[in-house]
Amino acid sequence: MPLSMHRASVPVFVRALKVLTTLLEKGEAHAKAQGLDPDTLVAARLAEDMLPLSGQVQRASDASKGAVARLTGVEAPAMADDETTLAQLQKRVADTLAYIESVDPKAFEGSEDRTVELKFPSATLTFTGEDYLLTFALPNFFFHVVTAYDVLRHKGVQIGKLDYMGPVQS
Repeated sequence: MPLSMHRASVPVFVRALKVLTTLLEKGEAHAKAQGLDPDTLVAARLAEDMLPLSGQVQRASDASKGAVARLTGVEAPAMADDETTLAQLQKRVADTLAYIESVDPKAFEGSEDRTVELKFPSATLTFTGEDYLLTFALPNFFFHVVTAYDVLRHKGVQIGKLDYMGPVQS
């Protein structure tokens, strides 16, 4: 049986978003153990020209829910990108998970051949659904998840590769 577009997207997004939730929890616990306000992590960044932790979580959310919406035609919830606390970031991830998990797997049928067009100020990119998922949506999503991990690690949170990988299922 061939790999379905649903199987190649939803479980992947769900697993990584749950890992992101755990990473944020570990960041909060670390800050509290150090006597710091956990919400200071929200503005932490790796470099001045990179988005802070909040931006990384927001983009991971947007990348996953946007991919599901583009592949299925099921409208994703709008989110304002105004989170300033770890609790608000956690809620955003939870809301993203709720949307992704609510989409009927049948809505993905035929999406591998659906045309997906992304418009940017300098270019328009056109993909088949399969190419969009595999060469744009998933790499973009994981860039932001791993960068959120890196920001937390940079701030001293005791996390490692196994935390990023999350529970392994066979």
